Amino acid sequence: MAMRQTPLTCSGHTRPVVDLAFSGITPYGYFLISACKDGKPMLRQGDTGDWIGTFLGHKGAVWGATLNKEATKAATAAADFTAKVWDAVTGDEVLTLAHKHIVKSVNFTEDSNCLLTGGNDKVLRIYDLGKPEAEPQEIAGHTSAIKKALWCNNDQQILSAAEDKTIRLWDKNTKEAVKTLSFDASVSSMEYIPDGEILVITYGRTIAFYSAHSLDLIKAVDAPASIHSASLHPEKDFFVAGGDDFKLYKYDYTTKEEMESYKGHFGPIHCVRFSPDGELYASGSEDGTLRLWQTAVGKTYGLWKCVLPEELLSENSEALYCPPAEIKA
Repeated sequence: MAMRQTPLTCSGHTRPVVDLAFSGITPYGYFLISACKDGKPMLRQGDTGDWIGTFLGHKGAVWGATLNKEATKAATAAADFTAKVWDAVTGDEVLTLAHKHIVKSVNFTEDSNCLLTGGNDKVLRIYDLGKPEAEPQEIAGHTSAIKKALWCNNDQQILSAAEDKTIRLWDKNTKEAVKTLSFDASVSSMEYIPDGEILVITYGRTIAFYSAHSLDLIKAVDAPASIHSASLHPEKDFFVAGGDDFKLYKYDYTTKEEMESYKGHFGPIHCVRFSPDGELYASGSEDGTLRLWQTAVGKTYGLWKCVLPEELLSENSEALYCPPAEIKA
């Protein structure tokens, strides 16, 4: 029985979407934030893509965006040399953290009390959000712009990926690099999975999985095109990836075999992430849209409705599928 993947298209941005992040599951569902070169990060309901609000205040492209687990706080990293912290419930700006260059990455600690930033000045900074007037802790060592920086190991260590073709694991307390991985190409994305301490990275056409503790390689897969982002399903059954050829690829994590691929975007895919319940994955593209894709195609979930009238189904017939509508901001 054939079932066609029909993504939910979330429009509203006017420039390329370069980063996205989901919150954890809250009493109100889960939420999705997107970073865009139009300088206007957006918050959406995660399972439907419904627009909730836009965070207004940056004066340049927004390169990174994140939500805390409870979806009460948001943080953004921008080309206006600032990182901002927002009240994700009211949309109000809470803090502006001035930097010396373009900021590319923001990440909250588990308790939401500290914010980690990284960017083009090659320095990692840790801000105590309870003491906004205090100077941040700084960690230096990269020789090129930092693209992504993430807390790991119960917020005792930090992972950073930079254009110097390295990933470094840092001790938060000593501010020393514990281990460094070097690659033959710049790392394009990095995802940290706390459950199992797995690090998912992409560089060139490669999607690689490492132990976040030891930085030992677990496995690697080569895709048909240059890949910009990949995400591992919460159950670790499979992973998805997207890049230059406008396609999203889905692979079996155990066998590394390609399960399916879908084309929906009209430009390269810059970011892809699974939802916290694993029911869908979101992608952001050069075409200025976010798209939500079902993990189990045809399942009734969010705005997707599956219609299976028994009298119309025969051994060779397709399931009738009611695709979702486009969601505009």
